[in-house]
Amino acid sequence: MKTTNYSLRSWVLLLALAPTILVGLLLGSYFTFTRIHDLEETLVNQAIDIAEPLALATEPGFSSADRTQIKHIITAAQQKKSTLIKAIAVFTAQNINHVTTSYHREFELMRLKGPVSTLKQTQIEHIGNALIVRTPVLSHEHDFSEAPKPEHILGYVSMHLNKEHIMLAQHRSAVAAFIIVLLGVQLNLFFSFKLVRSVTRPISQMVDQVARIRKGELDARIDEELIGELNSLKLGINDMAMSLYDYHQEMQNSIDQATSDLRQTIEQIEIQNVELDIAKRKAETASQIKTDFLANMSHELRTPLNGIIGFTRQLQKTQLHRSQRDYLRTIENSARNLLTIINDILDLSKLEADKMTIEHLPFSLYECVEQAVDLLSPAAVDKRLELVVEMDPSIPESLCGDSMRIGQVISNLVANAIKFTDDGVVKVTLKAMNQEGEKLYIRGEIKDSGIGISTSQQEQLFQAFNQADSSITRRYGGTGLGLAICKRLVSKMGGQIGFSSTPRVGSTFWFSLPLTSSPYAIKDLMPAELLSGKRVLLYQPLDQTRQVMAAALAHYQLQVSAFTQPSQLEQQLNQEQSFDYAILAVDEFYDSLRAGELLTRAQAISPRLILTHHNQDLSEIEGMLRRDQDCLMSLPVIHKQLIANMLYPGGQPAESSVPLASAEPVEQAYVMSEPKAQGRVLAVDDNPSNLKLIKTLLEELVTEVVTVSSGNLAIRECRQREFDVIFMDIQMPGIDGLSATRVIRSVGQNRTTPIIAVTAHTLAEEKHKYLGSGMDDYLAKPIDEPALRSTLAHWMAKGHSDQKPAQLAIDWTLALAQANNDPALAQDMVRMLADSLPSAHQDIEAALSSNDTQAGLQSVHKLHGASCYAGVAPLQRQCADVETALKQGQTPEDLEPELLELLDEIIKVESAAAELLESLTLPSDSGQ
Repeated sequence: MKTTNYSLRSWVLLLALAPTILVGLLLGSYFTFTRIHDLEETLVNQAIDIAEPLALATEPGFSSADRTQIKHIITAAQQKKSTLIKAIAVFTAQNINHVTTSYHREFELMRLKGPVSTLKQTQIEHIGNALIVRTPVLSHEHDFSEAPKPEHILGYVSMHLNKEHIMLAQHRSAVAAFIIVLLGVQLNLFFSFKLVRSVTRPISQMVDQVARIRKGELDARIDEELIGELNSLKLGINDMAMSLYDYHQEMQNSIDQATSDLRQTIEQIEIQNVELDIAKRKAETASQIKTDFLANMSHELRTPLNGIIGFTRQLQKTQLHRSQRDYLRTIENSARNLLTIINDILDLSKLEADKMTIEHLPFSLYECVEQAVDLLSPAAVDKRLELVVEMDPSIPESLCGDSMRIGQVISNLVANAIKFTDDGVVKVTLKAMNQEGEKLYIRGEIKDSGIGISTSQQEQLFQAFNQADSSITRRYGGTGLGLAICKRLVSKMGGQIGFSSTPRVGSTFWFSLPLTSSPYAIKDLMPAELLSGKRVLLYQPLDQTRQVMAAALAHYQLQVSAFTQPSQLEQQLNQEQSFDYAILAVDEFYDSLRAGELLTRAQAISPRLILTHHNQDLSEIEGMLRRDQDCLMSLPVIHKQLIANMLYPGGQPAESSVPLASAEPVEQAYVMSEPKAQGRVLAVDDNPSNLKLIKTLLEELVTEVVTVSSGNLAIRECRQREFDVIFMDIQMPGIDGLSATRVIRSVGQNRTTPIIAVTAHTLAEEKHKYLGSGMDDYLAKPIDEPALRSTLAHWMAKGHSDQKPAQLAIDWTLALAQANNDPALAQDMVRMLADSLPSAHQDIEAALSSNDTQAGLQSVHKLHGASCYAGVAPLQRQCADVETALKQGQTPEDLEPELLELLDEIIKVESAAAELLESLTLPSDSGQ
């Protein structure tokens, strides 16, 4: 129990009584013990004083053998101390009773237990209430200054003394001490209670007074006269109560005044709230108008850009002069720059409105970086810059993240580095940093040797529409949005971004992103171990590029012989030393008259020739290359693509192909261009240029193309004949694309025909809106020809396969989106999921029958992970619900209905996967 639970009365009594009782007990015990000890000591001394003279007196009797004399002596001694001595006996040296004063039944108590010769001096022995004293009788020949010898011991005197009177005296002393202590305690109690009455009662009154004050009875007072400091405390409490009473009155008056003021303030706040609500609605309306304006402007600007870029590409496919081709390339680059500005403005708007969605899909970081730098390498070539990409070989091939946004960050940073660098190197470095569980942190650095950034300009660098040099005479163009978008994108993806810069030396921009390892392989792993020990001839005058390529080749354990000068290369070729691979920078000797000779000599010493170049027109050199043995690669080189080109023809493994590193090159027949697909396609667009462009592109891919310019005409055509695929524009006058799609889906012979949305709107919510309104796929403007070809091939292969109930378990469009729009990858993911379903079904059934929560959780968690990338939203949702319930402590028996429903869904997905995979593989099989 806590000490605070005791009352003041208890504490006073405890502190007053405890010391007195303790001291009294200690003193009484001390004096009693001392008295008892003194009495015993006195008795012993008396006994010794009697026994030792008797021993001296009996010695003559022993010498003369006069027992009568001895008896007379001891009898006289006993009679003189009769109250103390009960008996005296004299024993011979042989421990035999010689003389005794009287018969004593406890005679044996007086006899020495050991030999008499051991009795050197007086011996004291306490036995119960008796005290036995034994003193040796020594002959007159003994020298008392020395220890007695056995022959000098004639016997001994044993005396039995009574201790009863001593014990009685001891008891009297103890009782007296107890009475004294008890009287002291009683006196202490009397004065303690007197003190308690004088102190605790007034204090209790003060406590009551304080309690009343706390309850609000501020007019209560203590009137009794008290003593000493208690009276001062009483006066203080009374003064405090009076002060509180006065303060309470003042406070009440203040509260009344504040209440009156508050009513007025509330009325003013209500008026301001109404005004703020009106202003908020106006701001929301303005924001919506801004969003609608940006969306409409995006559509209006992308529509003509679609025609410009599309027809520029089409025109580049025709026979043109070099200058005409340069003009077209300039037109396309300008249009793409304009498209980039539009995209930046839209991205910034989406980021500010927090409407940008970050995807988490499998992708290859190597391909992402390659696509980003490929678009920017021409700009680096135009400025004669060395663009280098160095990637850590330990970075996994397959990661999960938003590849488009990561590529956008890299593109913006590299484009800035190229823009602000006039001479030197722009180097892109990506490294795998620390790994925490499934998260792998990737650090990217873009280092340039440009103009640098001053300290005063660095503070505003990541702000939108701000540039380091914003004067009207500034040298470098741009909107100032790139870095602001990069910072917000990296932050939204959970990473960090920063930079360091030195004026006139260069800048280094860095970012770090948390990515996760993908359980699904983006592509087959390359057998790079086949390259181990191979010999490579590397000719590259650019220092940074050569170092990166040499380090990458050395990582795969190739033996590299690197050269930097044309003369060194010629000297090496003259030696006719054979190499497994020859990697040559073709830019240095392309204009030379000896180009053909050098290539011929290089081909003679190496069965595999790889030429690197800066995106130049190498039509003349292409004719000198050996088919399926030599290849061209544009700089910068990603080491994964370099290894792929060393292993396979064309850099990609074909079906049943053998890596070039493990087999001799085989000549293959010339492959004809891909024939047109047999089918009828409808294209709908209200813009004549866009309609003409999509018709031109489709006519290269399919045998029959029908075009209409409105939703009404599209409905009419769909009622008259059947189409294999319909490309539908969204924003059209009259009936828009969504309304036309609903009508086509409701009646006619094209109810199951795949309808592809073609629009310039790029917001993610717009895409989901189109797919949710009955459309099957989505194609953004400006139309990308490879994307159009891939989309058309996919939906032409799928054809008019009616959606059966079992197939509803798998959403192929969602599967494509989760596979980064890669049909082959999506098909592999569905196949892997289908292969795992039988074992998952069996494990869940076993967990349900045995009511094993841990086994059930493990099985459902594994199935949940496998269903995240195969377009099986219902299965994924059910797995998530069951897994959450199991983690919260529910047993499989509690979740029996949910588990049975999950097992039914597994059967549906298994059936749907079989039908889907069959429909995807049959067309390709028939075409072989």
